Amino acid sequence: MTGDTIIEDDVSQEGTGMLPRERFHTLILKSMAYGGLVLLALLMVQEQALGQGRGRSSRGSYSSSSLDRPAQRTPAPAADVDLSGIPFRIVFESLRETDGRENWEICMIDPDGSDLVNLTNTPDVNEFYPHASPDGSMICFVADEGEDRYSMSRNAYFMRVDGSDRTRIAENVRQPCWNGDGTRIAYLKGEYSRYSSSSWSNSGLEIYDLATGEVTTHPNDRIGHVFNLCWSPDGEWFTATSRGRSMGGNIAFRSDSEAMKSLSIRGCRPDISPDGTRISWGRTDYDLTVGILDFDSRESNVSDQEIVIACDRGYKVYHVDWSPDGKYLAFSYGSSRGSQAVGSRASGWNICVYSFESGRWTQVTTDGRHCKEPDWVAVPGRRN
Repeated sequence: MTGDTIIEDDVSQEGTGMLPRERFHTLILKSMAYGGLVLLALLMVQEQALGQGRGRSSRGSYSSSSLDRPAQRTPAPAADVDLSGIPFRIVFESLRETDGRENWEICMIDPDGSDLVNLTNTPDVNEFYPHASPDGSMICFVADEGEDRYSMSRNAYFMRVDGSDRTRIAENVRQPCWNGDGTRIAYLKGEYSRYSSSSWSNSGLEIYDLATGEVTTHPNDRIGHVFNLCWSPDGEWFTATSRGRSMGGNIAFRSDSEAMKSLSIRGCRPDISPDGTRISWGRTDYDLTVGILDFDSRESNVSDQEIVIACDRGYKVYHVDWSPDGKYLAFSYGSSRGSQAVGSRASGWNICVYSFESGRWTQVTTDGRHCKEPDWVAVPGRRN
């Protein structure tokens, strides 16, 4: 199948994909009125997970309701945000025509909107979720392969940054990411053998060694129903958003043990900066936030939180990613009618870049071809 994946779930940032809090309270009251004690117990478990997803954890009492939103709510004109000197490129997923067929491809572009390249060019295969290695030489991604739901599988690959030497590393997996030195790729194992496009339909984590081809299984067998996996630069931690199988909300877990903790943030899709000192995430559908990250803090492990990007209702901002020098953020922006889920349609969505120096953001792509999941690519030899 091309052009469309079979979309089973679309996780929003509000409440990490669970029922809104008001719905929970209503259902709790109804369950009490009808004597539904089992339902009440289940709802209370989900309510606890929802509270963690909104930033409440056992390690702090953080409340984000007082954060100010920036005045800019729409993309600035390209002429007002100079991105021409950025020494990196951006890779992203996009639904566009290949050999006369609409298909999901992995594309790359300069931050100023020039030199757009389709890296995959596969009219019979849909590719999504690209992530560049720290040195910019490789890209890992997933591809849906098969003719229908019964033969389809979402598989993990890596390739050279020019799209050559494509290598499959695992079948039926989700959301691969790199370690800090680009020698290993972590990915989430599919929960069921039957095809599912849901990002959170996973159970267990494996790590592939590029030098040896060896695959190791993470020691924490409780990892599952998570999405947006991110590996800290020092290799010691993973972060992700969890739908509550082991711990709800935004979580961090050690790369070499079963240790796990909540992140003191609300929203979803946390992304760690290249130096490991900061973190960015989507606080709601309408804003993106940054903060200081300290995994060892006994209070709030994410402090000095600040909303840096905001949009009006009717639009969304998603998929934030740090540039290698920490000076910029790339993200997706588009109509709220579009879906943020991996490989699902989002007509009119484009890739944007925010500059910390200017405090403003603008569009990089302008064709609105379902452009999502940006990731920065280091370019050897390029300098500011």
